[in-house]
Amino acid sequence: MTQNTNLNDLKDPKDPKDLKAPSGTYDVVVVGGGAAGLSAALVLGRSRLRTLVVDAGEPRNAPSDHMQGYLTRDGMSPAEFLALGREEIARYGVELVRDRAVDVSRDGDFAVELAGGDTVHARRLIVTTGLRDELPAVPGVAERYGRDVLHCPFCHGWEVRDERFGVLATSPLSVHQALMVSGWSDDVTLFLHTVAERELSDDDLRRLAAAGVKVVPGEVAALRVEDDRLTGVRLADGTAHERTVVFVAPKAVPQTGLMERLGAQLRETPFGAYPVVDPTGRTSVPGVWTAGNAMGFAEQVVHAASGGYRAASAVVGDLIMSDLDAAIAE
Repeated sequence: MTQNTNLNDLKDPKDPKDLKAPSGTYDVVVVGGGAAGLSAALVLGRSRLRTLVVDAGEPRNAPSDHMQGYLTRDGMSPAEFLALGREEIARYGVELVRDRAVDVSRDGDFAVELAGGDTVHARRLIVTTGLRDELPAVPGVAERYGRDVLHCPFCHGWEVRDERFGVLATSPLSVHQALMVSGWSDDVTLFLHTVAERELSDDDLRRLAAAGVKVVPGEVAALRVEDDRLTGVRLADGTAHERTVVFVAPKAVPQTGLMERLGAQLRETPFGAYPVVDPTGRTSVPGVWTAGNAMGFAEQVVHAASGGYRAASAVVGDLIMSDLDAAIAE
């Protein structure tokens, strides 16, 4: 396991604090400077549109020291990935400000209010504000998250393969997580924690048995850590189980406040409410697109980058056609 990398430890090739305050009307404002937002900004900048990225600097994968499964970027630190992205968009004149969008309204163009006091205007808006993970309130989980407390086998399974896995159940859906991670280890224990045994179906129990997953009832009181390494799980009754990796299922809290203020239609899912979108990420609000975890729980970095590209391409076409229609009307 490796230590976390602080996003500020890497020098940003175009540090937001060195930029002048944003002003005037932009063709597009991108709210969110993660993989989706930067990918969108790259396409917009290359399309010769005046673009501003508003970045609060809080990427979802900041606790992780590396990201996996992104072809040619496998194993790269999230901080380095974002730093390179900021460098690339700067080549095309895209502006970036380190600030938080706190409100948005529309009277013709969009008016985006920033926490720092500025208001920026845009003809189109791409919202890539992602989601926030709420971790189970078990001592040790938050401190170890992204190291030996993990949530995604596709992100981290290879790095911890064949270790002693524990899965902390917070809902019956945790059975699925335990079954999935069994593909990376033959030693998996499902700690039911806040889930009663009666909540597991017969199919759940048969699959767990077939996968060789041990089921342990009882609430988890804390994780055991020695010499800065996870060594086990302690139950409320005092019993302890040796484990070197624990998988958890954070509660997803979509950051959809801006889109809700604009009246975007949302759809309920088991992982929160997300905006209704078309294949390009266009929301129900004219002129507003979204990408990345702002539109769905399961968007990995590679999906987010692809979604940002797709949304930006649609925005470019929308602006071109809108301008041509306006010229014809005149």
